Amino acid sequence: MSTLLDRARTAVYSGGYILFSMDSGVEIKFPVAGNSRLSVSTPEQLNHIELSPFGIHWPDLNEDPSFRGLAERNYGQKIVEQAH
Repeated sequence: MSTLLDRARTAVYSGGYILFSMDSGVEIKFPVAGNSRLSVSTPEQLNHIELSPFGIHWPDLNEDPSFRGLAERNYGQKIVEQAH
């Protein structure tokens, strides 16, 4: 997927996933559980999405994974488990 040739058209939070559609018709989804900032956010925060040619931005959460990273299953901030 080339982010310079294929632009994101829409993005929405639904059922624990962020779903976005590209101009080419490709649809991609990823789990919010894979990103520590997104996993603890409200549905309202998750649906406040801004799109750019290179990725998705949540202004309320200061989170912005790239389309390239998402295509490689890199969902942004990792959940780090603490030792007890």
